[in-house]
Amino acid sequence: MEEIFRRRSIRKYHPKKVETAKIKRLIEAAVAAPSAGNEQPWHFIIIKERGRLDKLSEIHPYAKMLKEAPLAIAVCGDPAQERYDGFWVQDCAAATQNILLEAVALDLGAVWLSGYPGQPRERDVSNFLELPEGIKTLSLIAIGYPAEEKGKTNRYREEIVHQEKW
Repeated sequence: MEEIFRRRSIRKYHPKKVETAKIKRLIEAAVAAPSAGNEQPWHFIIIKERGRLDKLSEIHPYAKMLKEAPLAIAVCGDPAQERYDGFWVQDCAAATQNILLEAVALDLGAVWLSGYPGQPRERDVSNFLELPEGIKTLSLIAIGYPAEEKGKTNRYREEIVHQEKW
């Protein structure tokens, strides 16, 4: 539970590279996510090359932090792999959240940058990543050692909780 409350959107990073073992743990966490019918319609693209991260920061209008981040992971979905129509989005969102939580556990910072649904940035990022036809970019996650500190968050409010009915 601690990682859930410590998870914050981190947009400033130290230049220190993220170790290969930690990257593997992030992907292991991602694929531990639930998926509809256990279809696991996801693929992950690891981006570490400085020039490619810089270019992504120009392509995606909300990804300026990639100029500092030493790592990005694109979470992609394959709708052709899904058993239940449209569930690849939820499956890949669960995988994205697991990456964000594991980043906290590994003393990394991360921020979820949207790709889907169908805005020009999804097309531009997909083209840049040379995705095969039909594969969609759900999210792009900037990751690195945090150069900013944000406190725990508690967003619980009684007025959003309803019992038995609205």
